[in-house]
Amino acid sequence: MSKFIEQPRYSCALGAQQSVIAIKRAAPILHSGPGCGDKINRLLGQGEGYAGGNTVPCTNVSEFEIVFGGEAKLGNVIEGAFKVIDADLYVVLTGCTSDIIGDDIAQVTSTYQEQDKPIAYVETGGFKSNNYVSHETVVKGIIDQYVDKFKVGSNKITGLVNVFATIPYQDAFWNGNLEEIKRILEGIGLRVNILFGAESQGIEEWKTIPQAQFNIVVNAWAGLGIAKHLESKYGTPYTHFPYLPIGGLETTKFLRQVASFGGLDSVTVDAFIKKEEEKFYMHIERMADFMLEFRYGLPRRFYTLLDASYAIGFSKYLLNELGILPAKQFIIDDTPLEIQAEIQEQFKTISPFRSAEISFNIDAGAIQEEIRKDGSKNRALIIGSAWERDLAKDIGADLLIVSVPVAYRLILNCGYVGYNGGLRVIEDIYGKSLDIYR
Repeated sequence: MSKFIEQPRYSCALGAQQSVIAIKRAAPILHSGPGCGDKINRLLGQGEGYAGGNTVPCTNVSEFEIVFGGEAKLGNVIEGAFKVIDADLYVVLTGCTSDIIGDDIAQVTSTYQEQDKPIAYVETGGFKSNNYVSHETVVKGIIDQYVDKFKVGSNKITGLVNVFATIPYQDAFWNGNLEEIKRILEGIGLRVNILFGAESQGIEEWKTIPQAQFNIVVNAWAGLGIAKHLESKYGTPYTHFPYLPIGGLETTKFLRQVASFGGLDSVTVDAFIKKEEEKFYMHIERMADFMLEFRYGLPRRFYTLLDASYAIGFSKYLLNELGILPAKQFIIDDTPLEIQAEIQEQFKTISPFRSAEISFNIDAGAIQEEIRKDGSKNRALIIGSAWERDLAKDIGADLLIVSVPVAYRLILNCGYVGYNGGLRVIEDIYGKSLDIYR
């Protein structure tokens, strides 16, 4: 029996086009039906980037290509992309139609690879997976087909790390989050390949991936496959922090873990953490009067409708540093079964004194109905997407829009990760609480 899923918070595998767009001066080339890329951009996009949105080259596969094959048309589109778009890297991605009819994109693309063109290909037919999975597939494809050509010897650069954290555009705050992760890791003495966004050096940074001393995964599960692949391919070890660190406690824990794994200088690490914690908690102390005066008008409990990495990070921060109690938490990223037990354990030990109930559910319509039936009278905070606006209004809850779609707010370099991200969370949550006094 089929089941309708209402308001999914991720895209099909072709959504990895956004991962390519997030690389400086990189351009995706779609071998797919018309409109596929546009639909993905409507859900995940916040601006077109260098070669995104309506500028993405596409073969617009039609009935003719389905009957007779689309390889020749793909070759023409690739040729046109080389002429029109001045990119440092081109990545061919497939949609459902081209994967179903079996077009040999490897053969088409290899012709240009043999000419030393900066191009790679990945099969991302939408039915194969979601964009959390295909993000890993695309990154590994770029490494194997392009980055690997620039590997020289087996020497590692001491202090150089590759970071695999939040997924660009799937995380609406990816740019700001990656900037903060790079800032704090550099603060403890590392040289950071952040790979995506404004703080990356683009393709030149990608070329040094094989030379990293170690890799850092900051995610519940997306990115682990990349780290394991690099460990097998280049012998690069990795450390895994299984959620996004938000605020003072968890960011310090993250930095301590990385420093211990990398054998970093303790004096440098301690000095940086001390400085950041002093600044962070100074701002927290400044809001003590506000918290006391408005204590009856602030949210007392919270729900999350987020992916696993965000849900754990927000839950730990809101409970342990802001004192907001967790109601039921909903994980909406179609988490692999083999990872779910580890995530459940994180929520069982969310604090030394409290656990949180969670549900793995990709059907936001069902989630919203469950929240509506909750009989608690305490004021609630919902951390979800723009689709929760009506729900928040109906039950008198505050809403913080974090997951896609993020309509109703503009995001440039705002982020919620790290010390600075923790402060931004406070501003955004309690700023909304004050809004009721207009």
